[in-house]
Amino acid sequence: MISCSSTGMYYARGQWVPADESAPAALAALGFLAPEVEAARTGTIAWNILQAHNTSGDPEALKLKFDAMASHDITFVGIVQTARASGLTRFPMPYVLTNCHNSLCAVGGTINEDDHLFGLSAAKKYGGIYVPPHLAVIHQYMREMQAGCGKMILGSDSHTRYGALGTMAIGEGGGELAKQLLGRTYDVARPGVVAVHLTGAPAPGVGPQDVALAIIGAVFKNGYVKNKVMEFVGPGVASLPLEYRSGVDVMTTETTCLSSIWVTDGETEKYLAAHGRAGDYKPLAPAPLAYYDGLVEVELGAVKPMIALPMHPSNVYTIEELNANLADILHKTEEDCAALMGGKVRLDLVSKIENGRLRVDQGVIAGCAGGTYSNICEAAQILAGHGGGNGEYALSVYPSSQPTMMALMKNGALTGLMAGGATVRTAFCGPCFGAGDVPANGALSIRHTTRNFPSREGSKPGSGQIAGVALMDARSIAATTLHGGILTPATEVDYEPHIPAYEFDDSSYKSRVYNGYGKGDYDALLRLGPNIKNWPDIQPLPENLLLKVTSFITDPVTTTDELIPSGETSSYRSNPLGLAEFTLSRKDPEYVGRAKAVQAEEAARAQGKADAELLALLRAVPGCEALEWGEVGIASTIYAVKPGDGSAREQAASCQRVLGAGANIAVEYATKRYRSNLINWGMLPFQLAGPTPFELGDAVLVPGIRARLEQNQLSAIPAWVLGKGGPRPFTLTIAPLTADERQILLDGCLINYYKRG
Repeated sequence: MISCSSTGMYYARGQWVPADESAPAALAALGFLAPEVEAARTGTIAWNILQAHNTSGDPEALKLKFDAMASHDITFVGIVQTARASGLTRFPMPYVLTNCHNSLCAVGGTINEDDHLFGLSAAKKYGGIYVPPHLAVIHQYMREMQAGCGKMILGSDSHTRYGALGTMAIGEGGGELAKQLLGRTYDVARPGVVAVHLTGAPAPGVGPQDVALAIIGAVFKNGYVKNKVMEFVGPGVASLPLEYRSGVDVMTTETTCLSSIWVTDGETEKYLAAHGRAGDYKPLAPAPLAYYDGLVEVELGAVKPMIALPMHPSNVYTIEELNANLADILHKTEEDCAALMGGKVRLDLVSKIENGRLRVDQGVIAGCAGGTYSNICEAAQILAGHGGGNGEYALSVYPSSQPTMMALMKNGALTGLMAGGATVRTAFCGPCFGAGDVPANGALSIRHTTRNFPSREGSKPGSGQIAGVALMDARSIAATTLHGGILTPATEVDYEPHIPAYEFDDSSYKSRVYNGYGKGDYDALLRLGPNIKNWPDIQPLPENLLLKVTSFITDPVTTTDELIPSGETSSYRSNPLGLAEFTLSRKDPEYVGRAKAVQAEEAARAQGKADAELLALLRAVPGCEALEWGEVGIASTIYAVKPGDGSAREQAASCQRVLGAGANIAVEYATKRYRSNLINWGMLPFQLAGPTPFELGDAVLVPGIRARLEQNQLSAIPAWVLGKGGPRPFTLTIAPLTADERQILLDGCLINYYKRG
């Protein structure tokens, strides 16, 4: 079904040639000269789009400027506030502010609508595009109205992926968007490019989520595409309608790749023309000779309906395999979930086996992955004339935009679903991040959404609650609904897939979307609700840094949802200090108290009231015998094995920072975007190899860290664990940083960096 090459690969006029010792002869036999082989890296689609947006003049050290940007209502307030504090005068490119997260969850009184009105006032003041609540989820709007062949788009949401439309899109933390608003660049080393070669065609009943989950299962755990670009090529692409491609594409985020891009063809052209943007089409394909850093081969006809069991999209099985080994697989999943939850609560899945089949409690088809026109059409066809019964099981459907909903109303798909008992919502991302259709305690929900991380569905383990989400395709969710909640792959349903022609009606956008790009009222005032607060002052990096370990996480991966929970907390994201109260609340509820205690120590030190005993421990470190408190800063740090998988939200870092954190220490970082968020908030992204020499509550001195950063001496940084038995040395590292990144860390955060000029 899926295989990954063990070497780089040359794409040579439709053939694949391994990049091994026999490659020169093989390529010469195909008519390629040595200079062509030497330049083969320049033959990928990704190379050419990246270089077209690169302003550095150096093809290896990219400084990118984007064609457009997008944010939603749990990120745009912080981004605009950061840019505003740094000298923002106007939006220099189309910047779309959508409102698809805090629109159906009434938390905190007026603060959700206050944030929305802040967004509208920002669009009017700075010249932006404002999409009101309920009209579209962020990525569907960008597909419909902004993506085009050869473009690059930056979004403050990790699922910013429009590769199927020929756009290289990247999801990043808010700091990177603020840089673009201020005319700066997105700086990154040239990423590797991995080809995803599609052949064949999917069987009826196999949807885009099935293909995506199969790919995620093959490449996530081994890091095959981590921080690389996935480039989709091959004859199988032509068998996939454009929305099907987009459904696969949006899930590439869960592989930890940096971005994605697809070959374009008549399907791409047809989609763009249907949306009134025929001029945004151009053919994209690899050159006759192109070098890729790896090759993922996908035989679409061999893909079967898939399920990603709790609590990660990579925990994948075919539904056929799961049904054949229910008790064993569910028991293993229970044990894995219990370990992830630290034994606080336990998800009981085995008890859901009923007459040898798995009974689930809820179905949801929603958002940028599930709520598309074609997915909902096929779900309606499978359920035509039927429902899910009137027991506990229920199905909810969220079309991804108002135009999508209007088309589904016109063709009768929504009427049929509603007649069968499904409930239909407006465009809303809630089921993807725990703010909509939260299942009951102990329930298992099957969802065509993007993620199934711990608590992502909205449960609160700290309060004794737990629920689970299994990711599936809309077609198999409909098949399961047809059987009253008994897990069933769509390939077991006798139906003929038929998608009625889609007609894009943008009348709702013309009526409600504020399109102010290029015509800002720069003297207008922002509308600031009482919850919208400015960022607190942050101090520069001290000469010597004393870190106190305030959380110690040994899970293989720590998600951003664990670092700062989603769901009801999202309403507080325009209030930095208010939101910080929720940091690690579901993973390590004592963290905030510990971090505040360290913050209080730093405040006392700044007032000349620091602990004399602690200073004696510092002076026991070789070379620090004459150290004074005025030369040291005290900050907290978390240790995690591999933090940062998941969302792009910068608050996973900023909440630690406003509580006084000065660093993270990790074996590795799960994503570039989380590491970038740490840097933009002035937190040192330390890495540690070998055994961990400290524990929760320990104090770690990193002497001379400011000088080391100034001199770019980061490959071996001396550090010391303090204790009454004497200091214990160990070594930290920081992976290569750009000159700008080093200066941001020295200044204390991105805002300080821009204030300094």
